[in-house]
Formats: sequence, C-alpha cells, structure tokens
Amino acid sequence: MKYYFCLFFISFSLFSQSNFEKGEKLFVQKKYKEAKVYFNNNLEEHPSDLKTLEYLGDIAGIYKEWDEAIECYENIKKQKPQNANYHYKYGGALGMKAKESNKFAALGMIDDVENSFLTAVKLDKTHIDSRWALVMFYIEIPAIIGGSEKKAQVYSNELMQLSKVDGYLSKGYIDVYFKRYKNAEKNYLNAHKIGNSQITFEKLYDLYLNKLNEKTKANQLKENFNKKIG
Repeated sequence: MKYYFCLFFISFSLFSQSNFEKGEKLFVQKKYKEAKVYFNNNLEEHPSDLKTLEYLGDIAGIYKEWDEAIECYENIKKQKPQNANYHYKYGGALGMKAKESNKFAALGMIDDVENSFLTAVKLDKTHIDSRWALVMFYIEIPAIIGGSEKKAQVYSNELMQLSKVDGYLSKGYIDVYFKRYKNAEKNYLNAHKIGNSQITFEKLYDLYLNKLNEKTKANQLKENFNKKIG
C-alpha cells in the first residue's frame, strides 16, 4: 500500500509542476527545444514574467536567433532598467547580430552595443562579464568607429581588481590580438598559476601550440595539467 502511495505521490508531483518548473528542469538538462515549449506556455499565462523571458532569450542565443534574443532581453531590461545583467545580455545579443550583419547595418548597432555594456558597468561595479565584453568590443572594432587599446586596457585593469585570473586573461587576450605573444605568455602563465583551470590551460596551450610554435612547452603543459585533473 505504501508503495502505491509513493507512486501516486511522485506522479502527482510531476503533474503538478508548473510550466516554468518543467521548462527550467529541461533547460538545466540542455534540452533547450523542449524547454522552450514550456516557457512559451508559461509566457501565455504570465506575459511579463522576467525569468521566463530571460530563459527564452538565452535559448534564442544558443540557437543564434539574435532577433528573438534581442526582443526578449529588451523587454526585461525595460522592466528592470537597474539590472546590469539584462543590459549586458541585450548588448551581447545585439553585438552578435551586428557581427553577422553587413557593415552598414552593423554600424547602426555599434552605439547601442557599447551603451548597453557601459550601462551594465555603471550599474554593477563587480560585473565581470560586461567588463570582458568592453575589452573585446574596443579591441575588435576599428579605431575609426571607437576601437581603442587604451579603452580596452581600462576595463582590463578593472577586471584585475575584481579577479586576478580574469585580469591576466584579458591582458593576454589583448596581447594575442596585437601579436605580442611573449607578453601574452607572461599574462597567461600568471592566470594559469592562479586559476589552474580548464580555461587558463586552454589559453596557454593554444598560445604555445598555434602562436609561439613551442610544441615542447605545449606538451609539457598538457602533461602537467592532465596529472592535476587525473
């Protein structure tokens, strides 16, 4: 009797889960298309639910459906204009659309991308992702429309204050972009000594293997890291 009661309880529990809870569970399992169905159902019942809109924006971003992602993030940042992460996500989706657009269309988006990241930085003095976004933004766009290593270094320095690993990684990223590979090695080594993570390993390994052509160092790094995680 207890066995059947347990089965009934479990079945009832699953049945009673909300559309949002079902969608969130599937999202965590990386079953994004299935999750989207439940999130859309929840949105019909709760059209302004911020978390549902954010999940739908995230799913759209995963599938590179930038217009849909932009619409979701724009909606939530308008509802919560003091939330740094919403501005960051909006700027990120807009930036990715700009990258995939023709030059003239992209030019019309640049200011909004920059302003979104700058707003996120102002709203949250500890927001790491928006500072990373600005480092990459100022390095990758041409100087004639606002690109600047000096500006990128400002936010790299802020990252250094918030997280030494991110600070060194961002400086290494800038050095690699400008082909200052020996300087990049120093920064990536510092990042790896502190973080000793998959990300710091991959950055340093790629530098040795594909930029400095130092296969011996690359192999030694890989061997040591595999021992650490093995």
